[in-house]
Amino acid sequence: MLSLNKIISVLLVFVPISIAGHFLHWSDPVVFVTAALAIVPLAAWMGTATEEIAVVMGPALGGLLNATFGNATELIIALVALNAGLIDVVKASITGSIIGNLLLVMGFSMLLGGLKYKEQTFQPIVARVSASSLNLAVIALLLPTAVDYTSTGIDTDAIQQLSIAVSIVLIGVYGLTLLFSMKTHTYLYDVDVADLELEDLADSNLGGDSDHEHVNLPLWISVLLGCTLLVAVESEFLVSTLEVATEALGLTALFTGVILVPIVGNAAEHATAVTVAMKDKMDLSVSVALGSSLQIALFVAPVLVLAGYVMDKPMNLNFNPFELVAVAVSVLIANSISSDGRSNWLEGSLLLAAYVVLGFAFYFHPVIEGIG
Repeated sequence: MLSLNKIISVLLVFVPISIAGHFLHWSDPVVFVTAALAIVPLAAWMGTATEEIAVVMGPALGGLLNATFGNATELIIALVALNAGLIDVVKASITGSIIGNLLLVMGFSMLLGGLKYKEQTFQPIVARVSASSLNLAVIALLLPTAVDYTSTGIDTDAIQQLSIAVSIVLIGVYGLTLLFSMKTHTYLYDVDVADLELEDLADSNLGGDSDHEHVNLPLWISVLLGCTLLVAVESEFLVSTLEVATEALGLTALFTGVILVPIVGNAAEHATAVTVAMKDKMDLSVSVALGSSLQIALFVAPVLVLAGYVMDKPMNLNFNPFELVAVAVSVLIANSISSDGRSNWLEGSLLLAAYVVLGFAFYFHPVIEGIG
């Protein structure tokens, strides 16, 4: 029987297929689907390479590398979409990544882990710190939209400047969270995240090297760079066919940005979180889910705002109000469920139910204005 990781590796066949489809001018829906399937294993290999390189670099630099490349796939896809002028899709992918990590990943982890173990535990202090940071992120994302809706005739440049200022603050907060977790309060995160990453991710990630003392550093650096390049190429295929393909598939750009794109970019990370949860390592599983959401809100979103300014593709933090409602609801339910440091299958089911309900809402939501 094929393991999940072997199935993901099999998807590498879609890399040459999608490239052939692009140059042979296959239909947009076919190129879109094959490119999406190709990104999944490439993201998995990027994660594996990052883990292996991090082991050699040591806890401090390794942790920084993981924090930087943890959501590299989503960032690359978003940058390509930003360069193509699909600002609303980029914003949708940001909110979708936060929602997906909090509800889909943590939901599946708690459900499948809870079916195997009656009750699982994790450090509540870590969940509370992450909850506080997420609350700040939600407030920061809400403010530009609130200013726009409560002001008459406010200039677009003013919203842009506000977004840049907020982005700088969020990046600063992200730096403080890294300092907290990797320097001043590492003992809070050592229980699973330090030792079990080496023990479990070697088994759960693709191509993990069980003997970390003999990591082939040049090989893994080459793998990381090669996969990053291929993800950029596949992202270009994905974005260039997105509008026509989603229309042909009967999907709106909003649904694609919030639901499909984050699932494609996060699939490998999702698999890791669920795998370690089923090994009764909920500290690590929750850390992956909450940490990824934090990185999107405090690092990826602000970087995209600043990148848009540099690329002359102005992007602000003035989101679709419905997206912000969905993010706020996701943060609220995730924080309430994780605050006690215990989980079971019912709590996982509640998170998944919330994700499905939001998914239906986004599916029936009208097409984003300005797309097309």
